Amino acid sequence: MQKQDLHGFVPAIVTPFNKAGDIMEDDFKEIVNWLIVQGATAICVSGDNGESWTLSPEERGRLTKLAVETSAGRVPIITGVSAPTLKASLAYCHEAKENGAAAILAMPQTYVIKTTRDELLTRFENLAAGCDLPIIAYNSPRRAGLSMSVDDIGAILDVAPIIGIKESQRDFFHHTHLIERFADRMSIMVGPCHYILPAIGLGAKGFIATGPEFLGDITKCISQIATQSPNDEYKKLHYDLTVLYELLMSTATWPASFKAALNLIGLPAGVPREPVNVATRADIDKIKKCFNSLNISYQ
Repeated sequence: MQKQDLHGFVPAIVTPFNKAGDIMEDDFKEIVNWLIVQGATAICVSGDNGESWTLSPEERGRLTKLAVETSAGRVPIITGVSAPTLKASLAYCHEAKENGAAAILAMPQTYVIKTTRDELLTRFENLAAGCDLPIIAYNSPRRAGLSMSVDDIGAILDVAPIIGIKESQRDFFHHTHLIERFADRMSIMVGPCHYILPAIGLGAKGFIATGPEFLGDITKCISQIATQSPNDEYKKLHYDLTVLYELLMSTATWPASFKAALNLIGLPAGVPREPVNVATRADIDKIKKCFNSLNISYQ
């Protein structure tokens, strides 16, 4: 996978679990197929939506293999390898490569809360040395516990084969400078939905975000709409993406709301794995109310 291959709609897929906590493989393959039909240009396995914190290296490898086989060359598969320690990340990398991943998605050392520039560069340098796959960096202060600055990201580009970044910083000052400085060196992919349209208009290549998959056929057109002058279609799409993101991020414990929403539209997303509880009836009613306001059909 090269930087030009990372663009458009790249969903982070859920991992369907049954009540016993087992992976429901046939349901996972069904969701892979559905996402490709929805217009996915790649699929990310074992990311935040996939409850990566609950997955063993072997499970990540198995999910990667299932996604690769189901895709059958239609789209590349990216595997999440974020972990506090290099040893754990490299174990995930090994499974990703052995099972056909085209690239890996990696945060800096998660849950460490702060890090020096040398520690940050050492992590990505060693990750690159130990895993012969292209790297998509992942900047998510809320998930990782630390935030990479624009200067940090520039330094990482000099020491590791970074083809792109999933940028989930909730600060558009950061996005603006990131795009201006590095859009020619890597593919910049937006995380928060309310930044998708303006960021693509400024030079981002696409989005690894949660929410667009509920918008039906228009999902395939988001990148195209984002490059147009803001007309009524643009404004409505921006509003819908914003409301969906607010709903999913503020309801239940992640990703219980996302799984409940997918189940409502007929996708077999299963239930969260321990320690996350399923969405409550009140949570589901809240999702339905939002879907009604956005004219999203559900069962």
